Amino acid sequence: MVLSCSLALTTSCRKSPETAETKEKSGYQGQGKSPVVPTVDKPIQKQWKGIWAFNDRMTFFSNKFEGARLNGVAYDGNDHYTIWVTAENTPINVSPWYAFQVWSEEPRDITVQLNYQDSRSRYYPKISTDGRNFTPLDSTKFKAINSGVGEFGIKAAPESAELTISVTEDPTWITAQELYTSTIVKEWVDSLSQKPFIENYPIGLSKEKRTMHLMEINANEEANKAMMIISRQHPPEVTGFLAMKSFIETISGNSELAKEFRQEHSVFVVPLMNPDGADNGHWRHNMGGIDLNRDWQNFHQPETRNVRDFLVEKDKTYDFVFGADFHSTWDDIYYPIDTTVTGEKGKIVFDWIENISERLPQKKTNISASDQIDPTMVSSKYFYVHHGMPAIVFELGDNTSRPFLKEKGKVAAEEIMKLLMEQ
Repeated sequence: MVLSCSLALTTSCRKSPETAETKEKSGYQGQGKSPVVPTVDKPIQKQWKGIWAFNDRMTFFSNKFEGARLNGVAYDGNDHYTIWVTAENTPINVSPWYAFQVWSEEPRDITVQLNYQDSRSRYYPKISTDGRNFTPLDSTKFKAINSGVGEFGIKAAPESAELTISVTEDPTWITAQELYTSTIVKEWVDSLSQKPFIENYPIGLSKEKRTMHLMEINANEEANKAMMIISRQHPPEVTGFLAMKSFIETISGNSELAKEFRQEHSVFVVPLMNPDGADNGHWRHNMGGIDLNRDWQNFHQPETRNVRDFLVEKDKTYDFVFGADFHSTWDDIYYPIDTTVTGEKGKIVFDWIENISERLPQKKTNISASDQIDPTMVSSKYFYVHHGMPAIVFELGDNTSRPFLKEKGKVAAEEIMKLLMEQ
């Protein structure tokens, strides 16, 4: 069974059988109920870091940078190369992250075929000449191999893909999604923290001893209402991060709405929950080999413990009124907690979804609500059960356009500020 929610009926959800017909009519249905899995450490295999040289050292591939994922390269002749991308461990969600550099002493076009371990070509390649500014690869330079079937899910993705890349003596980056490593995210945090009402500080260390940074938006020390926002528990989920980035920039902005909101509410943000995974090019897991969004019950991993300990302390002085965890998946979808569980308190989440949808009618809203809050292994359920905040997992599509992501983050921020100020 799945839960499908009508935006017109925001106080409850109804159960309906999951059939091909209902999927066809209602669009993306989400990923279903998350299985309970152990979250004690599992071994991972770190990728070898280095440079592959071919054609008498004329052509080079590299994974020697933060966020890289490249596990093998072979030269097939006639300027054709095959690369292999493997996961940090298994079993794992099919999120085949890849990121590599390529250059040549003689400028020319080469063909690169992507191959994966037990997966398919989920992410459309992005290209960059500086590792910071990315654009989708020109469609004339992308060839799908053994195209998939359907609209959503790994079966809809091609088995592999061939990319035509114009290489020069300067490195070109090819990545599954834009690179937002811990270094780049910290630069954004520091930039926003130039505002007098924003500060950032460490709340603990990751498994690999990277600092986890929290950003605090606090314009009025007497404000005792708060929001908790997190992002990037899963490294490849960059579109969720981009929407979160716009969401926070809007709340931090100069509009009269934002200024008034900040007088009554503080906002706490952990923009990069999994810095080790992001920097190591992981498909899904942290350096403990664990999906962090299954560890909000047992807290075996330091990243989830850091946020838990922070919330336990702040809960002594703040009333948490909203929480959101930004992710990415096959299409835009909201995962709220059903109001049959939360009652009137949780209705604000469905009002928020409805308001966003009214302002952005050009893209269908998908909703998959849950009436189960035990166990609290995912963040939103932990936020609600242990800290009383209406909470949601907010997922953006892998291929949702970047301008729309920015607009959706902005609209989402404006609508939740309005609703919270009406309470």
